[in-house]
Amino acid sequence: MKFSESLKKNSDFQKVYREGKSYANRYLVMYILENETECNRIGISVSKKVGNSIVRHRLKRLVKEAYRLQEPLFQAGLDIVVIVRTSAKGISYWDTESALLHLGGLHKIIKKEDGKN
Repeated sequence: MKFSESLKKNSDFQKVYREGKSYANRYLVMYILENETECNRIGISVSKKVGNSIVRHRLKRLVKEAYRLQEPLFQAGLDIVVIVRTSAKGISYWDTESALLHLGGLHKIIKKEDGKN
């Protein structure tokens, strides 16, 4: 099982925003950029417009856990930035996971059953 790292630096986020490709759905926006490594780096952004710190942190934990459990489905070697939209304020875990997998499918970074793209 591979383990992802976190995107921490603002410059890393900005590079993914500038050079990456994005797709969005009702709850999330996902930016993807290849990083020439063997593991993924994931960054999660939740604006203050979404709610107070408790709400924002809960949403961040939901996205992080949904990604952690579905990580084997994702291709390796990517920088992924997930932005949580304001419409996700009362979202459940299952809706979060579904939205994350939907965006992974749009980006074509979800592995198929046979282990290939």
